[in-house]
Amino acid sequence: MNSRPPSGATDPTPRQHVAPSRAIGRAAVTPSTDLRSLADEFFYLAHDDRTGRPRLYSAAIAHGLAAALLAELYSEGRITIEGRHVRVTNPGPPEDRLQHLVDRLKVEGHTETRTWLAFVATFAYDLVATRMSQLGLVRPRPSGLLRRTTLHVPTDTNAAAWPEGRLRLYLSRLMPLEHPDVALANLVLATGLDTRVLQFTPSDAHGFLAQQVTRADSPLRNLFKDLRTAVDSAVLSHRTS
Repeated sequence: MNSRPPSGATDPTPRQHVAPSRAIGRAAVTPSTDLRSLADEFFYLAHDDRTGRPRLYSAAIAHGLAAALLAELYSEGRITIEGRHVRVTNPGPPEDRLQHLVDRLKVEGHTETRTWLAFVATFAYDLVATRMSQLGLVRPRPSGLLRRTTLHVPTDTNAAAWPEGRLRLYLSRLMPLEHPDVALANLVLATGLDTRVLQFTPSDAHGFLAQQVTRADSPLRNLFKDLRTAVDSAVLSHRTS
């Protein structure tokens, strides 16, 4: 993985995937500025950066993306997570691709986080893939027998590899993660991608990751705990079916 932010990876919308870099040793690391691209970065991590093939069970990816979308809404102040329940705090504009989710949350009222993870997981993949395709970050490509499967191939392999490379660099050097990367690390740990991210890192990077994920906001920690439970249940169901 490159230790420098990829060229041409700047999002064409106000949502930013990269921010001004800072030096760590010889390497320039570019943390995300906020959580507004969290689902996009997890999508990159959950797929091969060249072929777009998934690295996880489909249920693990879907639930990870669902948690990322809820975290995006939380970071924008549109929802709050109290205990293990989701509540809408700002149902108004801006109108965007997540507005229908906010509207649904408002209609249903105070609802358990795990219920919303299961619900959002049913459409999270298509929503994020469509969003990234419209931004020019991935391009759909038919694949598989009779070309009935669609892969979403990154248009810039450096940009696709950067979230994984960035996390690995921080963890390898035991450098505290930026706030948005704390959320991304939680998604990685909850879905089982930590085994991949921690490849080629020192042995103490494992414990350091476990310590770093606890720095997430308390409401998000509850969300990520429910995500871990949902992924474990989905994987167990997949193995026994």
